[in-house]
Amino acid sequence: MSRAAKGASDRPKSRNLKPLSGTLPFLRPYYPRMVLAFSCLSIAAAAALGMPVAIRYVIDYGFSEKYAASIDHYFLALLGLAAVFAIFAAFRYYLVMWIGERVVSDIRKAVYDHVMGMSPVFFETTRTGEVLSRLTTDTTLVQSVVGAGLSIALRSLFMLSGAILMLFVTSAKLTGMALLLTPFVIAPMLSYGRKVRRLSRESQDRIADTSGIADEVLNAMQVVQAFTLEELQSRRFSEAVERSFEAARRRLRMSGLLSGMIVLGAFSAIIVVLWVGARSVIGGSMTPGTLGQFLLYATIMAGSTTALGEVWGDVQRAAGAMERILELLHTRPVIGVPENPVPLASPGRGHIQFDNVRFNYPSRPARPALDGFSMEVRPGETVALVGPSGAGKSTVFQLLLRFYDPQQGKISMDGVDIASADPRAVRAHIGIVPQHTVLFADTVLENIRLGRPGADDAAVLAAARTALVDEFVQHLPQGYESHIGEHGVRLSGGQQQRIAIARAVLRDPAVLLLDEATSSLDAESEDLVQAALENLMTDRTTIVIAHRLATVQQADRILVMDQGRIIDAGTHGALLEKEGLYARLAKLQFSRGVREEEGAALLPQ
Repeated sequence: MSRAAKGASDRPKSRNLKPLSGTLPFLRPYYPRMVLAFSCLSIAAAAALGMPVAIRYVIDYGFSEKYAASIDHYFLALLGLAAVFAIFAAFRYYLVMWIGERVVSDIRKAVYDHVMGMSPVFFETTRTGEVLSRLTTDTTLVQSVVGAGLSIALRSLFMLSGAILMLFVTSAKLTGMALLLTPFVIAPMLSYGRKVRRLSRESQDRIADTSGIADEVLNAMQVVQAFTLEELQSRRFSEAVERSFEAARRRLRMSGLLSGMIVLGAFSAIIVVLWVGARSVIGGSMTPGTLGQFLLYATIMAGSTTALGEVWGDVQRAAGAMERILELLHTRPVIGVPENPVPLASPGRGHIQFDNVRFNYPSRPARPALDGFSMEVRPGETVALVGPSGAGKSTVFQLLLRFYDPQQGKISMDGVDIASADPRAVRAHIGIVPQHTVLFADTVLENIRLGRPGADDAAVLAAARTALVDEFVQHLPQGYESHIGEHGVRLSGGQQQRIAIARAVLRDPAVLLLDEATSSLDAESEDLVQAALENLMTDRTTIVIAHRLATVQQADRILVMDQGRIIDAGTHGALLEKEGLYARLAKLQFSRGVREEEGAALLPQ
């Protein structure tokens, strides 16, 4: 199982905030804005810290007839400080929040781009919901710290530092007493903060579980409803949501306890210090204004400490979230680009060779999918792969597309070992029409254009006509601009398949892979599309996976596969004469077809 898919119990638990350093590369491009935000923060903090001094003079001199003329100046100074604080605090908030939004957007793009480059081995061992959780929930947690959390933390640190300095200036004696009581505030933050972080990781894992179940079920809704599994799947999701709630409840309980202990400790310390200060005022060693000034700075210190305590819990959660994101970003694809990739011929000739290939899927290491498999397909040749399910036919396509690398043997394209080439370059030479078409929630035109992004409309429409897409598009409300819905749900299976064929036509590849490309079509459309495919296959290397033997009778060669090996080869007629596996499969399918035709003839017309 990949590190990205492991549960909370399997993940290493970091005891520090080191994962948050992973945000630094994303912050680096925005250092000028950070400097500007830091400057605004400094000015706003200085203005806020100057207010208690103005208030001190108001208290000591503002209520005396002797200094009545000065009272207006003190209040004007206080108003000016408030205005400076408000203006620069607003600028600081905007800049820091902008940086937070920008950095998290960059992190999301980086994670998505990284996942797009992962090989199928990764998706074989990682749930889609887990990846989505890291793209959404985890990045949102990081955003809460890099944005608002960072703003509050920086402001609180400035105010706390400034308040402590001004407390010493105001009264060293009372400040020393306050600092002696500080450990009672800090201790809960350090001891319970780790627990909050651990519970936050657990909470995020449970949220990922719910995302995984929802993604799995929503993508198979027709199957769920066909088997009346709505109650079962609702119960599964409800149980996952309850587990997520319980994990969140434990985290909130610990966070609330932590916040309460910090607040109690901070204000208890202030009350004790003020009691000593009040006695100093009564004794004449301190003026009321000085005590008021000290009180305001102590309040600022307590408020800043409390804010830092609350942010600390968010920092712990964000550190856990960033750790999960970094795990994903540090996961390297099994199929990578070689350091010095060997270029392929351009244009490609389509000469394919498999030389003694042995391959086991990572999820099934004990059973080889291909075992000593050798095959050569000459340029322009059409070769059909035939055999029972599990014979290894689809694996040939998977390896040729370099979704996996074989454990033994070599695969060559135009004389170049594809393991030494850039996987994207290999795939650029190949066009595929899969058995189950994947369509996107876009228009017919744009779904076909995916075969060759950047192709002009004329080329797309020409490919559509070749694949007989025109036949059904003219009945759609907006023609080629009609949206086909998520996964192409607004089209029939045959219509979806014709769009896949149009993509292959548009791509104009050197090698064409057909995975029973006409299996979803009715008899009439199948004949027409088969003719279009034959035009496409002319002078082009084509490998066909055939489940219905009637579609491969005109192939140059038919390779019969079983248990990952080629056990027979020849033309359709030659293989029938041998009375081997191919002949048995043909007899079974053709006799079934005759029975179906006879049954149809008995139906009332």
